[in-house]
Amino acid sequence: MTQQRAKLRTRVPARLAASAVLALSLTAGAVATTAPAATAAEMPCKPRVYYYVYKSSGVNFRTGPGTGYKSKGILHKDDWGKKVGTKGSWIKLKLGQKSKSGLAKGTTGWVSKSYVSDCVPMQLD
Repeated sequence: MTQQRAKLRTRVPARLAASAVLALSLTAGAVATTAPAATAAEMPCKPRVYYYVYKSSGVNFRTGPGTGYKSKGILHKDDWGKKVGTKGSWIKLKLGQKSKSGLAKGTTGWVSKSYVSDCVPMQLD
């Protein structure tokens, strides 16, 4: 009986480890296949039309084109919107989705061009 117990003790951890590896690989595979589709659906890519915050988090989304205007809230890295206007070094955006700080989709405001970038489509040869 002691030999059987010893065999059982070595088999159970091995089976648990194999199950854990299988579960992790299935989860990782699901994440890898769904993540790019979600990103592509969230931000359309049209150069000089759609812009996203790329430089830092904590960018002021203002009521007008300058630091003297009141902040409506904060934009974080990867928040994005459609360009609806420009003035000097400022760009007016209409948010394309709810911002990470909670600003509603469709909210318009101004952000310094130094914190945003338009998307660049990949060219496949």
